[in-house]
Amino acid sequence: MSLSSSTEKSEGFRLRARLRALYHGTSHTAVRFRVAVLVIDLAIIAFFIAGPILKEGGIVFYIVDYMIAALLAADLAARAWCYSNIRDWLKKPIVWMDLFILATLLFPAWLFSLGFLRVLRLWTLINSDFFWRTIGHRYDDTRVEDVTKALVALVTFIFVATGFVYTSFLGQTEGLSGYVDALYFTVTSLTTTGYGDILLPGTWGRVVSIVIMLTGVTLFVRVGQTLLRPHKVRFPCDRCGLQVHDPDAVHCKACGNLLCIPDDGGH
Repeated sequence: MSLSSSTEKSEGFRLRARLRALYHGTSHTAVRFRVAVLVIDLAIIAFFIAGPILKEGGIVFYIVDYMIAALLAADLAARAWCYSNIRDWLKKPIVWMDLFILATLLFPAWLFSLGFLRVLRLWTLINSDFFWRTIGHRYDDTRVEDVTKALVALVTFIFVATGFVYTSFLGQTEGLSGYVDALYFTVTSLTTTGYGDILLPGTWGRVVSIVIMLTGVTLFVRVGQTLLRPHKVRFPCDRCGLQVHDPDAVHCKACGNLLCIPDDGGH
């Protein structure tokens, strides 16, 4: 092995170690880095939500679009590089969702009709270990996590459904002349309010309306269940591995092992 190839390999190992420390470490630098990534992610998601309106900006929209594509590609490449086995990394559905979102950013002219699916980035972000590892143990709470995920699932569905209605039925329905109209129709449909001032045409339109209503009711029920569910804490049992327990549990419900769950004061 030549000296140059050995040096390149050594630099590659150092880069991988550095990326792992940033993405998976617990140091203040790593946490600050991940918080910065999350802030950028949330800004990107805001751009995705406002995309149908911002697209009227012409060339500026596409410039921002490709800048976001570069950021997302760099982030995915860094995550893949610091992962032990890239094949295992590619088996994750969330990764494929992010890759699809990247494709819509790289080819906006061809995949614009599917651009509304970019909002799924919000769902993949909130359901990632990266998000919950970054915000810290203050929110390492099953109720907070479950409620957050349920609310994000509802919000994500609202904007995905809005984007689909906007893309598929714009100009075909009386009263549906813009993105806000599509959002209004989606919200009134999933809440089963149904004022009737906007009706999607044909059999396909009725099917879409039914799906929005049924899915919306299901997601609302899920939010209610997570709000009313008894409070649990995440504390893995070192014997059987049960992940969640009652806050005042002394023994594991699954195996009877003695637990020592810290209270709010850290004792």
